[in-house]
Amino acid sequence: MSEQWHYNVTNGELEDLFRAYCTDYTALARLNRFGPITGRDKEVEETILILLQKGRKNAVLLAPAGVGKTAMVVALAQRIAEETVPDYLKDARVLEVELARMAAGTSGPAEFQERFIPLCKGVAERYHNSENPRIILFIDEIHQIMPNCTGSSYAGLSDVMKPYLTAGDLMVIGATTLDEFRMYVAEDPALERRFQKVFLKTPNAVETYQILKALRPSHEKHHGVNISNNNLMLIINLCDEHMRKRSQPDKAIITMDAAMAYHVKTHGRGSDVTPDSIYYMVARETGLNKQALHDEKKLQRILKQVAELEAEGHIYFI
Repeated sequence: MSEQWHYNVTNGELEDLFRAYCTDYTALARLNRFGPITGRDKEVEETILILLQKGRKNAVLLAPAGVGKTAMVVALAQRIAEETVPDYLKDARVLEVELARMAAGTSGPAEFQERFIPLCKGVAERYHNSENPRIILFIDEIHQIMPNCTGSSYAGLSDVMKPYLTAGDLMVIGATTLDEFRMYVAEDPALERRFQKVFLKTPNAVETYQILKALRPSHEKHHGVNISNNNLMLIINLCDEHMRKRSQPDKAIITMDAAMAYHVKTHGRGSDVTPDSIYYMVARETGLNKQALHDEKKLQRILKQVAELEAEGHIYFI
C-alpha cells in the first residue's frame, strides 16, 4: 500500500507561489527560450554531483559579476529539459526565487517572510516523496539573505531556511562573489557547511570567442545583420583592453549586441557589422574617442589569430 502524503501547503497554493515569485528555468528551457550555453560543462557536472548527494546537496556558485553564474544554472536546466541528467534529476524543476518580486508591496520583513515561508515549507515537505519531481531553488546574490548583510531587504531570510537545510529537505543553488561569500555567508559556519563551493573561472579570450560564436546565430537572427569572426575577436580585444573592471564573457556579449543594434540603427538590416559600429559602442561605454580605438596593427594581429584558430579547428568550450 502506497504511503499517503498530506501537505500543509497544497499543490495549488505552491504552484501559485511559484507563478508569483519564481522563474521556472526548466519550463523556459523546454520552450527553447535560452540561447546555447557553452563552456560550463565542468561546473554543471560538479553541481549535479552535489545535488545527487544525501547530505550536503546545496551548491554555491562563486565568481565575479558577469562571468556567468546564472548562465550555468540555465545550462543545468537545459540538461534537465534534454533529459541528459541522472534519473534522480529527471523531470526536476529549477526555479529561481525572485526575492525582489517577493518583497514588492510588503511593508516590512515580517510580511515578506509570510510569503517566503509557505514556499520554503511547501518545497521542503515534498522532498521525501519520491513521486514528486525534485525542486531546485536558485537564489542569486545569496549573501543578501544573511542577517549581517546590512541594507538588504532580505537580511535574515537565512534563519528561515536554515532548519530546512539542516534537515536536508531543500536543494538550493546560490550564487555570489567569493568576497561576498566570505564577508557574509562564511560568518555563519553552520550555514556555510550546508553548501559546497563551485568556482567558475573567468574565460580567456579564446574561450570567450567560442562563447560569442555560439551566441552569434540568435543575435544575427534578432538583428538581421551578420558579424564576422574577426569582429567577434575585435570586440573581445577591445573589451579586455578598455573595460578591465568588468568580466568576460558578459562585457563582450553586451558589446556585441549593442554594436549590432547600432549598425542596424545607422545602416539598416541585411548587411555586415563594421568595425566602426564596434568602435562607436566601446567609445560610448568607456568615454574614449572612437577614432583612437582604431589600430591597424591590432586588426592584422586579430586576422592572424582568428585564421590560426579556425585552421586548427579547436573546440575549446563545448
